[in-house]
Amino acid sequence: MVMTALTTTIALPAADGPTPAIIAEPDGAPRGGVVVIQEAFGLTGHIERVATALAEGGYLAVAPALFHRSGSPVFGYNDLAALGPVIMAMTAEGIAADVDAALGALTDRGVATTRQAIIGFCMGGSVACATAARLELGAAVTFYGGGVITGRFDLPALVDVAPALRTPWLGLYGDLDAHIPVEEVEQLREAAARAVVRTEVVRYADADHGFHCDERAAFHPASSADAWARTLSFLEQHLD
Repeated sequence: MVMTALTTTIALPAADGPTPAIIAEPDGAPRGGVVVIQEAFGLTGHIERVATALAEGGYLAVAPALFHRSGSPVFGYNDLAALGPVIMAMTAEGIAADVDAALGALTDRGVATTRQAIIGFCMGGSVACATAARLELGAAVTFYGGGVITGRFDLPALVDVAPALRTPWLGLYGDLDAHIPVEEVEQLREAAARAVVRTEVVRYADADHGFHCDERAAFHPASSADAWARTLSFLEQHLD
């Protein structure tokens, strides 16, 4: 059943100033809450559509602007030179503060921690995995999160945190992703399998980095559809 959703912007309270965020609310009591973490390009239209899709599925979704300390820019997908300084200015402490503020918004709206999840794309996929090792939530999903062997975005390498996962975690990766080689994905699978919670890694043979983003040339409809169905199933199993 597809529900209607109301998508607006809010400001999340944080120690170093308010964090702008997109919030998508279902029409009715939420079945759970999901924090959606952006790609390296900011709060793009794709991220807003992800939040809206979750709300249409009955979840309360909050997507914080991780770049708010740099003015909350949104970059084009070929604007790599411009986004570099913003990426370099990020800190693990700041990322955690923004994630916690978004989770706090879910709590304030009556969603218990056990019914909260985090989903991230690209850079956000790395954040989702790191958060799943830092906190006990209901579920976490990583779409093509990098920094598997060498940490990025001031975060530890994912293979180092994966054995300590405290939240059930699903990782979704494309075999054609030159940024995240298959060998690294398999190392991540093995590391995550040592965690005490359920973990799963799914690879898509015909998918490249960014395969779920319908704004990018790498968009792969078949892989995207399967990954999204698996994501919703994972949420249903662990949040409902």
